[in-house]
Amino acid sequence: MTPRLDLHHASPDIFKAWYAYSLKVAECGLEKPLLELVKIRVSQINGCANCLNMHTFDARRAGESEQRIHLLAVWREAPCYTPRERAALDWTEHMTQIATCRAPDALHEALAAQFTPAEQVQLTLAINVINGWNRLAVGFNFYAADMGWK
Repeated sequence: MTPRLDLHHASPDIFKAWYAYSLKVAECGLEKPLLELVKIRVSQINGCANCLNMHTFDARRAGESEQRIHLLAVWREAPCYTPRERAALDWTEHMTQIATCRAPDALHEALAAQFTPAEQVQLTLAINVINGWNRLAVGFNFYAADMGWK
């Protein structure tokens, strides 16, 4: 895959602001393993190899097992996720596919049973950020290995 442009240099000011915003959202206070599961699931849905590569690595560093990472694509059928993780993953899928899935009341009620109002906003912003990164990576054929990253 050949990158279509250099994201860092094409629009440096806005890219720098986007990156800083991404880092700020990542420090929102939600559990690191949960955030990595969300990032992986969004990247699976969006078909983003770059983000899948990065966030499966980060999930392992945050203590996630290979089993839970591999079963994430079928989390509804896998018994290894907590009710909090299930609520987050369901919300994640709906927010990622909002044009077709929407955000039904029952979905939000399940989310609200597991997350405070502040955490609901933090989770939704984290979902927005990874969706944004997926769109940049997929749209511009960006893969971190192209830049010498691992």
